Amino acid sequence: MQSIGATFIAGQLPLAQHVSRLTPQSVPYIELCCPACSASLPAISYHSLAHCHEPLECLRCRFVVAQRGGIWLTLPIDRLSYYARFVDEYATVRKAEGRGSDSPNFYLSLPYCDLTQRNSWQWKIRARTYKYLERSILPSLAEASADRLSALDLGAGNGWLSYRLAALGHCPIAVDLQTDAYDGLGAAIHYQSALPGLFPRFQAELDRLPFADDQFDCAIFNASFHYSEDYDHTLAEAIRCLRPGGTILIADTPFYTREESGLRMVEERRNDFQKRFGFKSKALASREYLSTERLLALETQHNLEFTAHHVWYGVRWACRPLIAKLRCRREPSQFRLYSTQVKTR
Repeated sequence: MQSIGATFIAGQLPLAQHVSRLTPQSVPYIELCCPACSASLPAISYHSLAHCHEPLECLRCRFVVAQRGGIWLTLPIDRLSYYARFVDEYATVRKAEGRGSDSPNFYLSLPYCDLTQRNSWQWKIRARTYKYLERSILPSLAEASADRLSALDLGAGNGWLSYRLAALGHCPIAVDLQTDAYDGLGAAIHYQSALPGLFPRFQAELDRLPFADDQFDCAIFNASFHYSEDYDHTLAEAIRCLRPGGTILIADTPFYTREESGLRMVEERRNDFQKRFGFKSKALASREYLSTERLLALETQHNLEFTAHHVWYGVRWACRPLIAKLRCRREPSQFRLYSTQVKTR
């Protein structure tokens, strides 16, 4: 795997007046599929997806995909039950950690500034990753797609990445399990005033996306790939939704060179959660991290070649492995941005 360099954050926050506006001619149609049986559903224009729309009923199995609060709900009852404990525990942890705010300015400032100042160091990481994505990856992808990308924001959370992509004139779709107005898809309503139109939002699981095959330019796992219970299945589902030659990006998932380091991190994290919240946060059998071994296995399984982009997160972050070695501690996690192009099928 190769590195294509490093980048520093510079510049100011994009202003609302700089937002690119979609023209009717450039708005794509999105082909949906039934999340219960995979049958085809009607294609809907990108702009219409983000607004109130009548429910869609699958003619094969009669599953109904409806909107609530502008969010498309695509989880069948059994899958809602499956994720219920995880969703509840996740929301509890995120609220305790101060991941949201009552102020719209909090969301509009992301990822550049955490106005609560409770998770500033993490948002600094996200901001540097995003700036690298914006400057070093998106331009070449957009050039190959007539300057406007159709993108899946997988694990979108409150939608900050979709907001930034939409502000650049792209066509993102935000996908997440959480729909609450604090840290989930419901919080994306705060971006409406800064965009010509809000991007579509879907409550869906990463392993069963409600989109037809071969239609998106890129899929971005936004600090979310490590929540997958089955990396092979999750990656295959993203590949299915991409056009031949489309790009997959895995951002801000913890990486370890050695499997044992990742396993130790998981155990430490669960013990910490038990002390802080009263549960170990293992409602899902999430894989939790990437490693050299796991990446190589994914490359072989899916005929891919990942490129590792070593984003510059500062001197202190770069020195962490050396400091841990000197203090005889386990290997600390690293964050890298991984990209790969889907082979022509």
